[in-house]
Amino acid sequence: QVHLVSSGGGSVQTGGSLRLSCVASGDTYGSLRMAWFRQAPGKEREGVAAIYTGNGNTHYAESVKGRFTISQDNAKKTVYLQTNNLQPEDTAMYYCAAAFGGRVSSTWYLDPGRYGYWGQGTQVTVSS
Repeated sequence: QVHLVSSGGGSVQTGGSLRLSCVASGDTYGSLRMAWFRQAPGKEREGVAAIYTGNGNTHYAESVKGRFTISQDNAKKTVYLQTNNLQPEDTAMYYCAAAFGGRVSSTWYLDPGRYGYWGQGTQVTVSS
């Protein structure tokens, strides 16, 4: 079992930054595939960024490359999403997710159907 608690959302103006955090419970942190997803009203949930905690390999959606950075602190069992140069289209509920295993197809990393553990979500609102 993995329990995830996310935080760090808020309201910013265009061009602003936020750092989202996701703390994972349990003893399996080093074998987890962890990711951030987002869902705007009326839209499907989409993968934003992912990391394999075992070796730090990362994956990003094209829409956030160069603006968002996913990282981890193994000692704190925490994954971060640094979001820079935020745009109104980044407005969404952001969810942290986890699954076991990193040796999977790269397409799995940003596929919400490949994750079984989810945090409660944190809202990011970007105003123009």
